[in-house]
Amino acid sequence: LHLVALNLPYSGDMRADFQCFQQAQTAGLKSTYRAFLSSHLQDLATVVRKTDRYHLPIVNLKGETLFNNWESIFNGNGGQFNIYVPIYSFDGRNIMTDPSWPQKVIWHGSTANGIRLVSNYCEAWHTADMGTMGQASPLKTGKLLDQKVYSCSNQFIVLCIENSFVSDPQG
Repeated sequence: LHLVALNLPYSGDMRADFQCFQQAQTAGLKSTYRAFLSSHLQDLATVVRKTDRYHLPIVNLKGETLFNNWESIFNGNGGQFNIYVPIYSFDGRNIMTDPSWPQKVIWHGSTANGIRLVSNYCEAWHTADMGTMGQASPLKTGKLLDQKVYSCSNQFIVLCIENSFVSDPQG
């Protein structure tokens, strides 16, 4: 399952699932992508289909492994990953080094176990109000789910996860 970033940073007021869907389509990717965020309807840990949570690796756009599987992101260690494996945007840029994302922080709105934090998810990602808070993770920590709180007015990285594996019938 691919983990890919949106092509621009976003404040806490975003239509993230729609953006993930649209940018994946534009990039020619066939499967469905959902935002790597807890929402008012769903905890982050349950975004990927149950049948795909254990046996499929989580990889970047170029197929390099970030996590052994979806469940390993939520084992309580904050989604520790190898910071030397780049995360790319849908248009192929490395978010760790590209200046389009000046702040190397990702929104997630979750606990370290991928459960939604209702007090810290920018009102279900519908506000960029400076006084409202969102849970996010600085990538330099090497964790996707580090527990830091930021104002929803910040423009941070939004990740998208391929939420179901679609095999290529021609393959």
